[in-house]
Amino acid sequence: MARRDYYDDPEAPLPNSIVPAVTVAVRDDDGRLLLIQRSDNGLWAMPGGGLEVGETVAQAAAREVLEETGIAVEINGVVGIYSDPKHVIAYDDGEVRQQFAVCLSARPARGTLQTSSETVQVRWVRTDDLDALPVHPTIRLRIRHALDPDRTAPYVE
Repeated sequence: MARRDYYDDPEAPLPNSIVPAVTVAVRDDDGRLLLIQRSDNGLWAMPGGGLEVGETVAQAAAREVLEETGIAVEINGVVGIYSDPKHVIAYDDGEVRQQFAVCLSARPARGTLQTSSETVQVRWVRTDDLDALPVHPTIRLRIRHALDPDRTAPYVE
């Protein structure tokens, strides 16, 4: 299903849903960040997706990372909660979501990089290479928060 992300755009359609979602900042021992190139919009992002009935935020985060990247992870913290109503996501089926995502941090436990139906590419990205990738501004904010060594508390918006 195709999607279009809007941010602070007066032409954005009005949201008709909010779906609890997770994104995960996975860093390896070399400090690289696990990123996916999304198949629905071509942008680079941290792995993540919506919660399913009966699972916790941590379970959803681990499931989404494994499904989208082939990497099993151990969740180890909270980066923040992101609910900016200026970020609207329109899907081609008519659903228009207001953003609501919990971003967690994790470390890889095992696995081999692999793509899925939701990912065009999956790779470990050095922090020096992040600026060269097309990333939505709201994901860039999460990345900045996840990589900030001076953050002492989760971000909440």
